[in-house]
Amino acid sequence: MADEPSYRTERWSKHFDGIDREIAQLAVILDVPILDPGVIERVLQKDTSVCGKQKPQSFEKLRALLMMHYSVRENALVQLGPEETQRMIDEIVARLRSRLGDRIGGGPAA
Repeated sequence: MADEPSYRTERWSKHFDGIDREIAQLAVILDVPILDPGVIERVLQKDTSVCGKQKPQSFEKLRALLMMHYSVRENALVQLGPEETQRMIDEIVARLRSRLGDRIGGGPAA
């Protein structure tokens, strides 16, 4: 029973999943390898050179969603703790990778 997610954990997980799914979709649209090292930081710094396709409005939305992800993550850290928060994010990334493969970057682990 201890491994079953609580209502509170499920609510946070759904919130992260919605944000991260949209981030992944925009990354695919823009041809941004979002999970490659340093790419998220470059997007946050408004570096459009990480995009394979130039779509300014989509890029701004991607950047805003990344900032929202980090804001929600900070709140989750306070409410759930670092281990539970990271576990949720890792599960979401794994699901996105299984659906989108290498289109979101990060390639297979070496």
